[in-house]
Amino acid sequence: MAKLITYFAHPGQRFSRSNVAMMKAARGVKDITYVDLYEEYPRHDIDVAREQQRLLDHDVILFQFPLYWYSTPSIIKEWQDLVLQHGFAYGHEGDKLAGKTMMLAITAGGPQEAYTAKGYQHYPLRTFLTPLEQTARLCKMRFAAPYALYGALSAETDREIADHAAGYANLLAAIRDDAFDFDAADKHDVLGFDTLAIKTEA
Repeated sequence: MAKLITYFAHPGQRFSRSNVAMMKAARGVKDITYVDLYEEYPRHDIDVAREQQRLLDHDVILFQFPLYWYSTPSIIKEWQDLVLQHGFAYGHEGDKLAGKTMMLAITAGGPQEAYTAKGYQHYPLRTFLTPLEQTARLCKMRFAAPYALYGALSAETDREIADHAAGYANLLAAIRDDAFDFDAADKHDVLGFDTLAIKTEA
């Protein structure tokens, strides 16, 4: 059984349908650690020692957030700046996270076709995640294909959000149970609820 911690960050979650649905689904998954960063650190006074111990205690570190101005909400950047210290996460003797996995569960406001060379975002969604992918590599971590919902601001039906939230819960449970096939997932740039790489018993 893998030890999974999920960090949730949404500064305007009272206005969110998709991320709140994902949060509720995730909190129903047993035997994982779920942290709402804005709830736990409303003044951004991040407890570095506590967070570093959390990282040491878990195998998979997953961040759930809406894509804000092509980046993370600010508290995740603050968390990174403080927690991923030289000598701990990278640099001389900074190998404490080596071999662990980083994964993202993100929502994007624009439709999938916007994240193409001809779309109004001009680049694939994965391109905007490059700083996080490189952060994982610097920390000697694996960066897994992200779980993403496009068009989150204009999801046409509650069913679409419900399917994505249910898929999120399935993803977390599969990671916990060592039933998620990271190698198969990495054949995709981005995962959806219908492309989860969950192992099936022979």
